[in-house]
Amino acid sequence: MPRQALAQHFLADRGVLRRIIEAADLSPGDAVVEVGPGRGVLTRELARRAGHVTAVEIDPILAAALPSILGNPSNLTVVHADARTADLGVLPPGYKVVANLPYYAANPLVRRFLEAPVKPRLMVVTVQKEVAQAMAAPPGRMTLLSVAVQLYGAPSVVCVAPPGAFRPPPKVESAVVRIDVFPSPKLGPDQAPRFFKLAQAGFAAPRKQLRNSLALGLSTPPGEAGGLLDRAGIEPSRRPGTLSVDEWLKLYLVYCDGGPGARGGLR
Repeated sequence: MPRQALAQHFLADRGVLRRIIEAADLSPGDAVVEVGPGRGVLTRELARRAGHVTAVEIDPILAAALPSILGNPSNLTVVHADARTADLGVLPPGYKVVANLPYYAANPLVRRFLEAPVKPRLMVVTVQKEVAQAMAAPPGRMTLLSVAVQLYGAPSVVCVAPPGAFRPPPKVESAVVRIDVFPSPKLGPDQAPRFFKLAQAGFAAPRKQLRNSLALGLSTPPGEAGGLLDRAGIEPSRRPGTLSVDEWLKLYLVYCDGGPGARGGLR
C-alpha cells in the first residue's frame, strides 16, 4: 500500500511511461539513477534498456522487495537511502537521472543533482505541473527556480500527466520535464553560492521593480541597487522575472566587481 507520510503516488499510465522512456533516450551503455522507484513500473523499463540502474528508495519495505518484484535483474542495484542526503560522489560521469519524483522533495532533488560535483548529462523527471512550468519558463515568467535550473541546463516540458495517471491519484496535475545538462557549467562550484544569494536577493519582491526588489534583498538603498543595474546594462525598472540567466550572470559579475554589499555576506 502507498504510504501517505511519503506522499507515494505510483505511475500507472502506460502512455506517460512511454513518453518518459522516449525522452530519456536510453542505450545499453547508459548508467541511470532512479529516485523513488516505488513498485518498479518505470524501473523495469529502465533495466530493459540501460546498462545499469541504481534505484534509490527511501521506503525500506519497497527497497527490500523491489529486486524480487522485477525478477532480480543483474543490472539493477537498489539503495535504501534518502536521495536528498545520499552520497552522489560515487556516481559515474555521464549518468542520467530518470524518475517520478515525490512532490515534497522535487525541487531540492533536482537542484542537488544539478549542483553535484559529478553532474548528470540528462534528467527526465516527473514533478508537479507548476514546478515543471517554472523550471522551463522563459524570461518574462522566470522565478528563482527557473534561474536555478537554467544555469545548469536546458529544460523542456515533455508532457502533462493527469491525476488519473497515478495510483492513488494526487490532487494536482503532474508533468514530465527533460533537462539537458550543459557539458560545462556557467559558474564554478565556488561561485554558485554567491550567485544564488544575489539572485535570491533580486527575487525578494518579485512583483516590484528590480531596483526596489534588489535593494530590499541586499538591504541597500534603491539608488545603489539602481546603479548596480545600470552598470550591468539592465533597466532598473524591469521586474525580476524578465531577466534571462545570462543577464543574472552579467549582474553577478558587476556585483562582484564592487557592487553594494559585495564585501559583505555574499562573499
